[in-house]
Amino acid sequence: MKIIVDEDKCCGAGQCVLIAPEVFDQRDDDGIVILLDPEPAADQHALVREAAAVCPAAAIEVTAQA
Repeated sequence: MKIIVDEDKCCGAGQCVLIAPEVFDQRDDDGIVILLDPEPAADQHALVREAAAVCPAAAIEVTAQA
């Protein structure tokens, strides 16, 4: 799994951080997403998919690695 975040789309809702705090964080000044782990371990995959699904700005893209 590979994750790409679009900081320009991010609205700072923070749902991704609540769901997958080992993978996502937020900047202190504006709440924009920080990607901590662009290729998380398998035990994080379900949480990352959930975080991407609930992101109100659709700022998280999850792709399968070949």
